[in-house]
Amino acid sequence: MTTLYLATENRLVVVTRGGDRWRAAAPLAARSASCVAADLGRPERVFCAARRGVWRSDDAGSSWRPVFEGIPGEEVTALAVSAAERVGAFGVVHVGTEPSAVFRSEDGGENWRRCEGLSELPSSRAWSFPPRPETHHVRWLEPDPHEPGRLYVAIEAGALVRLDRGPVGGATWRDRVPGGPYDTHQLAIHAERPGRLWSAAGDGFYESDDGGDSWRRAEDGLPFRYCWSVAVDPGDPDTAVLAAAPGPMQAHARERAESSVFRRTGDGPWREVRTGLPEPKGQRAALVATHPAEPGAFYLAADGGLYRSSDAGATWDRLAVDWPDGHGPGSRARGLTVAEAVSP
Repeated sequence: MTTLYLATENRLVVVTRGGDRWRAAAPLAARSASCVAADLGRPERVFCAARRGVWRSDDAGSSWRPVFEGIPGEEVTALAVSAAERVGAFGVVHVGTEPSAVFRSEDGGENWRRCEGLSELPSSRAWSFPPRPETHHVRWLEPDPHEPGRLYVAIEAGALVRLDRGPVGGATWRDRVPGGPYDTHQLAIHAERPGRLWSAAGDGFYESDDGGDSWRRAEDGLPFRYCWSVAVDPGDPDTAVLAAAPGPMQAHARERAESSVFRRTGDGPWREVRTGLPEPKGQRAALVATHPAEPGAFYLAADGGLYRSSDAGATWDRLAVDWPDGHGPGSRARGLTVAEAVSP
């Protein structure tokens, strides 16, 4: 059964497939959900960041309990579960916060410890989030599926950095490298392409072939340079889908909204995708996601709806969802995860 988890500004929505229709429930309806992540090794185990803490479900979203109460003065802003680094039955969980800090749990969220050293990186002196320049936060966390113990941490705004943990303990941070992305919003890594990174950043679209040691811009054909969300076809690491906007106001402000979806194959240029999707005017930047069990399939959360592509992002269909209140998702999506899937 395909299950989608949609984190919004006022609730977490769990969307499950039943024949040609999809059913939505809001088990955390009273809470502001900022991000959601699943344990691929145990697909019924899901984590959701809500307000100042993290909640965990062990039954595919039917019930939830708090596992991270947060730190006074800090807000949870990012969440990830490693597919490569496991301790017993648990994938290692990382949480990012504002102000920027990273916490780690090896037992499903029962115990946590801070990953020390992030704030001592030289670039940290320049980190600043433009709407609130007095602070900054972890925008995205991406565990490397090829390197157990390696974690990429995107700071909004100021750096994309890397944490490497040794097999017998100890950890080393790698600071932002010259020419690398400054404002990564989402990072993608493919299970079949070690070392390859795709970065959707506020300062453009970047790629790396060496685990982030060096970067190049990859913007041929891309008219919008404020990149928000990227996903790569599980069955083809040369096909990617990107959501982008002309700038931050068009990406996030409803009254000025304009964004679109782009697709690229191989070394070709980015091409805008319109078939089945809403018009760019009036649309804030969407989120895209995939699942390893569905090669060629992409999911997309846009203002007011969920979409699916079964042809590697070339065309899209709006999902027929029975929303819990009959009025759509209710607010803008802040996180989208495909936690369990079957081949279409």
